[in-house]
Amino acid sequence: MKPTIAVLLGDASGIGPELAVKLLARPQNLDAAQLLLIADPLALESGERIAGHRLDALPVQSIDALRFEPGRPSLLAQHTLQGRAPVLGESNEHSGRAAFEALQLATDAVRGKKLGGIVFAPFNKHSLRLGGLTQEDELRYMQERLDVHGFVCEFNITGKLWTSRVTSHVPLKDVASLITGPAIHDAVCIIHDALRSAGVASPRIAVSGLNPHAGDGGSIGREEIEIIEPAVRALQQQGVDARGPYSPDTVFIGARRGDFDAVVSMYHDQGQIAMKLMGFEEGVTLHGGLPVPVATCASGSAFDIAGKGVANVEGLQRAFEICVRMAQA
Repeated sequence: MKPTIAVLLGDASGIGPELAVKLLARPQNLDAAQLLLIADPLALESGERIAGHRLDALPVQSIDALRFEPGRPSLLAQHTLQGRAPVLGESNEHSGRAAFEALQLATDAVRGKKLGGIVFAPFNKHSLRLGGLTQEDELRYMQERLDVHGFVCEFNITGKLWTSRVTSHVPLKDVASLITGPAIHDAVCIIHDALRSAGVASPRIAVSGLNPHAGDGGSIGREEIEIIEPAVRALQQQGVDARGPYSPDTVFIGARRGDFDAVVSMYHDQGQIAMKLMGFEEGVTLHGGLPVPVATCASGSAFDIAGKGVANVEGLQRAFEICVRMAQA
């Protein structure tokens, strides 16, 4: 049976509606899953105009009255923009509220067991906060709303290489105090389990150090000796193929060569810079630890090219494919 996947437009003032329309204009995507588009009609019309495609969407009245027809996305309309077309190219409260309310509807559908996954075009975090988000990011919002008490984490995917991280959207000055054995254990285990769900039978996972040259034997910091290495040994004893700690400035050389299926970094930019250099246009962000797969492209809301019709959909396409595959697992 085909999974039911919600598609969200993201920030209506950025490239999100254009990307979502381009995604849903591909017949193979309409055949891959039952697709529920949650959107303000004005934001959808904006995306259709920019993308140069008109979607033949089937209107539905509520989450509890979903219906689908072959070759058509279903449309659950929200009217958050209140008749005002989105202003392109800037962060603003109206687009933030529309994106946030679409996310609320999608999480409500997950809570009601109506969805097998969510794919969203790029949000803008500042706009989401203007629109009502109070959590650190959309992942922590979904964690709270879906009553998830375990560890959650962003995975970043480029080609066959995955990354997770021990800390995420926190100031750099706070990172060292957040590097603990349990945190490393959780970050490795969550990506190990996700890779298995995605079809990798025996994931090979590299764990990065925190300090330059992985501490260089303790002369540039002792976190590797006192925290990271013991955590890696404990994971190995549990049967997880974790290795490291590796020097942060070289671990991605081996990863790009194919030595590992995943790299666990200690903080956001340690992994993100490398991954985006290796494949920004087709990169994927996957939210791990939630009841259903939730995925988006690695690119942001890209206000600078909003409305120009030049946004590359391949990252969102890859996110969609991963979400569908995991929803079927």
